[in-house]
Amino acid sequence: MRVVKTLMLVNDPESLAAYRKAHDEIWQEITDGIRYVGITSMELYLDGNLAVMVMEYPDGLDIDKAMARLATLPRQQEWENFVAKYQQCDPDSTSDAKWRRMTRIFSLPKP
Repeated sequence: MRVVKTLMLVNDPESLAAYRKAHDEIWQEITDGIRYVGITSMELYLDGNLAVMVMEYPDGLDIDKAMARLATLPRQQEWENFVAKYQQCDPDSTSDAKWRRMTRIFSLPKP
């Protein structure tokens, strides 16, 4: 399964640069936790202050339960608090609450 989510960031060049740097130096516990809950791939893209996440996970994984589990893992809340200052959202919300899931409206048909 693939899910695409969006998040608005603080629209300030220094803040955007710091957010990028945070992800260049992401904590090992965070990437380990993402994999631990069953997410097999995650990419972030930026367009100005719009962040786009592309996340993949196996069919059959309950992604809502996986995200709830992720929120309980070591250092996850600390990470959420750390990056919250760069995000336009409630600083106390979990990652799953911050990111808005997009609805796919088109997929190129197979020939």
